[in-house]
Amino acid sequence: MDEMNDVVTVQSAPSRPMLLLNEACAAARRCEAESVCQAIDKALGELVGHKLLAVYAVSQEPREIVRMYSSRPQVHPAGGHHPTGTPSWNDLVISRGQPYIGCDADDLRWAYEHPDEITRLGCVSVLNVPVVVKGETVGMLSLMHEEGWYRDLHVQLAMPFAYMLAPAFAAARQLVEA
Repeated sequence: MDEMNDVVTVQSAPSRPMLLLNEACAAARRCEAESVCQAIDKALGELVGHKLLAVYAVSQEPREIVRMYSSRPQVHPAGGHHPTGTPSWNDLVISRGQPYIGCDADDLRWAYEHPDEITRLGCVSVLNVPVVVKGETVGMLSLMHEEGWYRDLHVQLAMPFAYMLAPAFAAARQLVEA
């Protein structure tokens, strides 16, 4: 605060998280899903960390998701329908729209019917951030890393980026319904 004028002095340069958020917002304004995913990938790689980031749209088919983006397409490609997690994970993340943090192999077994698909990529922890629109989970941002990586703070950092994907999820759903 400037004691003479009782005003807050604004920093001359925005923080790195704000710069990354603004880059992702710029991509979102262009309505280019791939650009938005790449900007989010870059931002969350720096702010939260991940060995793999994937973006999933929730399919209209029961217990199915569609991978829209992968940070490692050569080993975890986009496309195709995939089963959601176990019934317990599905209830938590898809039905109730709650984030999920899995810290180790036991957590992965609780969440996924085929955890080896994640562990073979060198990932043992996961952060799932669902995107809920009008009470319905329409998509999910999934980050994966080494054991014990993710904490509650990471949900707060990832959430605004995940919701930038809501228009892409809506567009994907419209394509399927058409």
